[in-house]
Amino acid sequence: MTTQAHLKAHKTSYCHKRSPGSRMPVPLGKLVLFTSTMASGGCALVYYLMQNTFSRASYYQSALEQLHSHSEALEALGIPLTIHYLHLTDKYNFVDVAHAQLKIPVSGSKSEGHLYVSSSRDAPFKRWHLQEVSLELKDGQQIPVFKCSGENGDEVKKE
Repeated sequence: MTTQAHLKAHKTSYCHKRSPGSRMPVPLGKLVLFTSTMASGGCALVYYLMQNTFSRASYYQSALEQLHSHSEALEALGIPLTIHYLHLTDKYNFVDVAHAQLKIPVSGSKSEGHLYVSSSRDAPFKRWHLQEVSLELKDGQQIPVFKCSGENGDEVKKE
């Protein structure tokens, strides 16, 4: 075997790795592409599932019901109302066993802003009680939407 043929055979063995149990070489570029595609898809799936979990939660749904029934907030935002995905990296968004606080991006035909939601519950697996919901528009205007006025969370006061 000549030196050039030996070098060519040596290069080929480094460029192509064989999959275990396979007779077909897997080029490194394809392996990297496949792995990065799978990782990106996995991250997107986790992000989607987290958004879906938040949007189904009772504290999230209750806050949106309050917004949809508040004429001043609807007038300020404009119809139709669009609810956007939460920014999961925003430090304001926080949920634990007994407390939840969210900053939900919303927009309408006239303006946009964030719906700030605070909710609590007495113990795990108990019912969530809205404490406060307020809308902050991009121009800084604050619109109180809901505030709990009872200690047991059953009495409500619409602002």
